[in-house]
Amino acid sequence: MTLLFSSKDVTVKFGGLVAVHALSVNIHAGRITGLIGPNGSGKTTFFNAITGLCPLTSGYIALDGKDISGLAPRAVYHVGITRTFQRSRLCLSLSVFDNVMVGRQNGLQFGLMENLVRRGRFRLDLVRHHERVAALLNAFSPDLANRIFHPLHSLNMIDRRRIEVCRALIAEPKLLLLDEPSAGMTPDETREFMDDILKVRENNPQMSIIIIEHEMEVMRRVAEHCIVLNHGRKVSEGTFEQIVRDPWVQEAYLGEA
Repeated sequence: MTLLFSSKDVTVKFGGLVAVHALSVNIHAGRITGLIGPNGSGKTTFFNAITGLCPLTSGYIALDGKDISGLAPRAVYHVGITRTFQRSRLCLSLSVFDNVMVGRQNGLQFGLMENLVRRGRFRLDLVRHHERVAALLNAFSPDLANRIFHPLHSLNMIDRRRIEVCRALIAEPKLLLLDEPSAGMTPDETREFMDDILKVRENNPQMSIIIIEHEMEVMRRVAEHCIVLNHGRKVSEGTFEQIVRDPWVQEAYLGEA
């Protein structure tokens, strides 16, 4: 199995607070990895470090064997890492199409003269982008694809979460980071959405996914490998069946000593 992503002794400090401590992980191509831990265990901070939203105090991060530590968020996007956020960053007044295309800014021509003079190219680009967005939406739901120009506020929670994933996927990433994507959903919606995530992996067999989730049943279902954090440290790693036998994980998540 090909190694896609690695971190070595990654540490992130905020003043005297150590949010992530000497974290080393390896992520292989085509694998869904679950990142588990209580609130405040460093999961989202690790995502922020990967995507350039907060600086590393020490350690390094590599994609395809190349050090990407210290890259700005836009540069991280260009090398092939995209993400979603636990708190939605969608614009409810814009259309579904517009929200998804936010994730493809590097493929858009913003120049006024470019778009006024080269109208034929502008129309071709618009058709091409429309086809790409529609294909992404259709992979989740044909009904969602039919609502491509509807305002986002008309969609329910699960469809909004699907839009967030599509916005991350339109850049054709090598590594997709999902930060609690089922937040705010009902159990039935969560099960349906996890079917979507498995479908995304099936349609993109070389893309790796790291997913943060608190629901252990979600991890049991989708994660081929799990990493457990506590106080910024890795405390357990392995398959779901292996980590649930860990006494600390049992106590923290299953209520058993």
